[in-house]
Amino acid sequence: MAPSSDPRPARTAAPAPGDGTGAVASAADLAVVGAGPAGLAAAVTAADLGLRVTLLDAGDRPGGQYYRHPAPELGAERPEALHHGWAAFASRARRLRDHERAGRIRHLAGHHVWTVVRKDEDAAGEWHLHALAGPEEQAVTVRARAVLLATGAYERQLPFPGWTLPGVVGAGGAQAMLKAGLVLPGRRVVVAGSGPLLLAVAGSLAAAGAAVPAVVEAASYTGYAGRLPALLRNPAKLAEGAVYGGALVRHGIRLLTRHAVVEAHGTDRVEAATVARLDRDWRPVPGTARRIPCDALAVGHGLVPQLELATGLGCATRTTADGTAALVLDEQQRTSVTGIWSAGETGGIGGAQLALAEGELAARSIAGRPLPAELVRRRSRLRAFADAMGAAHRPGTGWTGWLSDDTDVCRCEEVPAGLIREAVADLGATDARTVKLLTRAGMGWCQGRMCGQAVAALAGCAPGPDRRPLSCPVPLKVLAELPADGGTAP
Repeated sequence: MAPSSDPRPARTAAPAPGDGTGAVASAADLAVVGAGPAGLAAAVTAADLGLRVTLLDAGDRPGGQYYRHPAPELGAERPEALHHGWAAFASRARRLRDHERAGRIRHLAGHHVWTVVRKDEDAAGEWHLHALAGPEEQAVTVRARAVLLATGAYERQLPFPGWTLPGVVGAGGAQAMLKAGLVLPGRRVVVAGSGPLLLAVAGSLAAAGAAVPAVVEAASYTGYAGRLPALLRNPAKLAEGAVYGGALVRHGIRLLTRHAVVEAHGTDRVEAATVARLDRDWRPVPGTARRIPCDALAVGHGLVPQLELATGLGCATRTTADGTAALVLDEQQRTSVTGIWSAGETGGIGGAQLALAEGELAARSIAGRPLPAELVRRRSRLRAFADAMGAAHRPGTGWTGWLSDDTDVCRCEEVPAGLIREAVADLGATDARTVKLLTRAGMGWCQGRMCGQAVAALAGCAPGPDRRPLSCPVPLKVLAELPADGGTAP
């Protein structure tokens, strides 16, 4: 297939080292971390308003997880076919390219920000963002007068026996494989977990040629009944849901509500999934198990806001309707730390449309401009829908009943559920941190992103965010070479 005209700006190379840290010569008015819907909207709006912006993102191309798309080398003629709302991304990507050419935005792709610190003690001090650039992990420091965190989210995984088998992937991971690599996780894929993402994933996989025997939804859609006002305020969301439902019917996909995959079977690869009905607390109902043959299993129970940079700065958090931790934000999208704004999933999982609105509002706030009333109303309307969605799909407390004692909960450190239960019942652990110290659960490479929610549930506590000085692994060489000026050390 011949490549289409591409609205995406080219990747910006890492800046040449200046003082040994790759520091940008002058401070930007605004540094935006994350080039997904929220960060992209914020960056181009801020540049429209006259601010000098540095946009940093760990990905090679803008768009984030939601607008993930294939590399030009794959020659996809219609990358928009796998996306909802592609036009919103394409228009902002073109504006980003225009601002880059004009020198108003510096887009640093392949830059993973690992800490943000204030150079001076006073509230008006300049911010230093330390990042690792590219596969060589070159040390880069970006300076800015204000910072907007748009770091997005990652998938929430609730383990079950057999979830470590090859062929078991995250629901969002399956969608990412299709969007970015144009590949399927298997030919016969069971989609399971909880949340509206499942419908989108199942429809995309089926449209690409996969057989999807079932969408296994742990919650019940009757959970939306108590949030009727929020639904009626968002007719476009209801229409979107109807489109996804129509896709299931068109492809002959069965929707099983109040069911969950409680075990995956196979030797070298997943070969089947056992599905059971759940009670209102998500406990498996005895005698309801059935086995569905498959060669891939895409599972996800919603998303978790990615807050490491924010909590490292001391930003306040709250517990959302879906049980995850999110940032406390005011009407201006400001965090509790002066000089730090945030937008998108960090303030609570709400989807791309809400992220776009919040990114634009945050940029206007940073630029000292009034917030358009219509945009404020849109944010309120979409946030209400997000809260309704989160409450309807929040995991029940009984899901741990499908975990056998030998099921690995922490994959990195191979910590089984039985060891965690022993730490709670026999060793007195009452929180996830104590469980971690006693069992090493959460001490592996992913630092609890895969197992944190499950460990907290087994410990009987809320999954609160950790405050960490580093948001990702950093080579000791980079830490050793940081300038000792009192302001750039984490």
